[in-house]
Formats: sequence, structure tokens, C-alpha cells
Amino acid sequence: MTIDWSRERILILAPHPDDETLGCGGLMRKAKDAGAEVYIQFITVGDTADLSAKGMSTADERYGEVKQVAEFFEWDGWDFAFPGDRYHLKLDALPRFELANALERNSPLSIAELRPTTVIAPHRTSYNQDHQVTAEALHTALRPSNTRLRHHPRLVLAYEQAADQWRYDAAPPPNFFVELTEEQVEAKIQAMRLYGTQSHDHPHTRSDLTLRSLAALRGMHAGVPYAEAYHMMRWLA
Repeated sequence: MTIDWSRERILILAPHPDDETLGCGGLMRKAKDAGAEVYIQFITVGDTADLSAKGMSTADERYGEVKQVAEFFEWDGWDFAFPGDRYHLKLDALPRFELANALERNSPLSIAELRPTTVIAPHRTSYNQDHQVTAEALHTALRPSNTRLRHHPRLVLAYEQAADQWRYDAAPPPNFFVELTEEQVEAKIQAMRLYGTQSHDHPHTRSDLTLRSLAALRGMHAGVPYAEAYHMMRWLA
């Protein structure tokens, strides 16, 4: 299956800023280079305690980083569905009905409003509760129905992150690979560096070497130098 990315309108769901880059940074660069439209629906952002010297990152810092990354990738649009500390890192406290409705029709970047051809979200086996909730809400929002009444994206993918290998149960192996060039891998790494509050030295899961190593591993699985791996949830040919 070969996809002409120049014809795609891609919607990526990111529970928090940087998830889209960790999971789809190479694909975003590849797609934008081809002429695709790329939109990012962030779910939440807020102040976050961390292991940095300062001990935390603020929502304002994260917004500033998003603006830099948006310019770097030349996104066609981005938005936050539920910004603020109320649900940040606590999306499991948000009624699933509200989140699914936001993704389906109530957000400015909703599926009904944007009518994307491709939708990409986290995998539901992530240890992170915000990723789990986002994946399951999208699963509801994309439930089967009459395509004459509700928009159905042709391609639905779940992205992976290195940290998601920490899980209780084994996930099925990825079944969709996007070949990347050296330049596209480097673009992913450079974009992650723009998330200065979130990037770390190796052996952290968000280090430069981790991103490059995972791209090399998935490339080997597909018989190419570099790749990003996904789980294909739906493909309508």
C-alpha cells in the first residue's frame, strides 16, 4: 500500500504537547514536505512537576514551545480541547462523553469540522492514563456508522513512543511502517529539542539517541534505514 501524502489532510491527537512529535515527528515532516495538511488537536496542558533543576514546567512555557514547533513543522492548525490544570494529567477524571464529543464534533478541529483523511492517536496500551483516555475516546468518536451521515477518515493509526514499551500486557507488533529519510529523522529530533522542558539526555525515553534508535529499529523491521511504526486501526481503500 502506497499513500500519496500530498493528498492527505492529517489530524493528530496529542494528549500533551510533545506527544505528536514523539509519535509522528517523522511522518509530519514527510507529509508536509509532500504538501499534506497537518493539524494537531492537543487535549490538555498545565503546570507539570518534573525532574528538571527547576522542578517543574509551566503551561506558559509549554505554549511557547508549541508555537516554536508549530512554526518548525508548518502545521496548518492546532488547538487545545481542555487546557488548564483541571484535567492536565487527569483526563481520566473527564467524562468520556465530553471528550468523545469534542473529538467528534465540538472542537474547532473536530472530525466533523475538519473532515480529515487520516487520523492518528496514541495507542490504548500506553501506561499513561491521558493517552489511554484519548485513544478510547477517539475509538468512540470513530465508531462505524453511515458514511453519508458522519465523516469516516480513510486511515486511522495509533502511534507509539519509546516509553510505551513499559506495559502490563504485550501489545501486538506494529503493522504499518512509514519510511523516513535521515533528514526526516533529524527533523523529528530537532523538533523535540524545541520542547526544551521535555527533552532529556540519554538514556531517557525522550533523548536524541532514543528517538534515533527507535527509528533505526523500526526501519530494520521494514527493511529500510529508518521508519516510524504504527498500528493500523482502519483502512478504507
